[in-house]
Amino acid sequence: MISETKFLKSFFIRTVILLVAVIGTVVLFDPFYQYHKPLPGLKAVLTDKEYQCVGTLRNFDYDALIVGSSVCENYNNHWFDEGFDCQTIKAIRSYGATADLKVLLDIAFEEHELSYVFYNIDPSSLSASDEPTYVSTGCPMYLYDKNHFNDYQYTLNKDVLMEKLPYMLAFSFIGDYDEGDSYNWAQWKYFGADLATGMYARKPTISEMHPETMNEEALAKNIALLTSMVEEHPETTFKFFFSPYSMLWWDNAYRTGERDAVIYNEKQAVKALLAYDNVEIYYYQDAKEIITNLDLYMDMIHFSKDINYWIYDKLAKGEDRLTVDNYEERLEGMRTLSQEIVETEIQRSLSSTGQ
Repeated sequence: MISETKFLKSFFIRTVILLVAVIGTVVLFDPFYQYHKPLPGLKAVLTDKEYQCVGTLRNFDYDALIVGSSVCENYNNHWFDEGFDCQTIKAIRSYGATADLKVLLDIAFEEHELSYVFYNIDPSSLSASDEPTYVSTGCPMYLYDKNHFNDYQYTLNKDVLMEKLPYMLAFSFIGDYDEGDSYNWAQWKYFGADLATGMYARKPTISEMHPETMNEEALAKNIALLTSMVEEHPETTFKFFFSPYSMLWWDNAYRTGERDAVIYNEKQAVKALLAYDNVEIYYYQDAKEIITNLDLYMDMIHFSKDINYWIYDKLAKGEDRLTVDNYEERLEGMRTLSQEIVETEIQRSLSSTGQ
């Protein structure tokens, strides 16, 4: 009969071997790319930005970034590779707050020299807190820091071993997964006027328009974050752009009394950024034929991949660029267009969908 001591010793050895095997498997294949880029023959299967974005920024080969909120997830990286002769990956954070995106950019710049940063400025990012939100929103900080002693939460994670790793292997060898479509969600979603208006809880009353300087303190801090990135990396060309939110978003901004503050914030940010030689700014918010076509949207903000390509194509051609001479006129034009939307376009669209 085996002694208790021998049993415990055997049990301990087998447990250690099992743990080493599990850790070794996760580290070898590394589905969150914390230690290395994909092994030869495997694709970069990127579907979980909160878990994978930081690892890719540290370990992948690239010289350009697509930076922004969820509206940037449906760009195909290869479009930018071909249009700008670069190698592109994404730095994505939901809501696209300036402070959060700066964290990602700082990580990228630690080990990479970037030719381009394609940076989507969300209106809300200019009035958001200047403090990063990763901790407060429950992100897996053991993947963000450089402390390998807490990596057990990754390397000994059942979901990683039994779900994420097989998922990565399956997409590498089965089907036609396109690595350029990192974090893409458009292929799983529906778009259309009925859906977009159905998701829109229209405020029944119209609030008095708030002072345009209502976010002055937060705005100044966020502009400082943007300009600090530009100043610290004069060798990088920053192509900032404003995406076309739907007319539902502008109707809501008007009814909540925030529209004038939104336009003011954008004016101040554009003015500050245009002072730098390595900055270009492009404006697509006032594309009437797009923002009034709700068939292209799934809610107030999120648009189809067709619009992502339209924006990319405009950027590649250098169209709708803001300059010192035209930015105020373009933004005032958006104020006029938003008023037209409120008074005519929105009601026509809501009526046609039975709202």
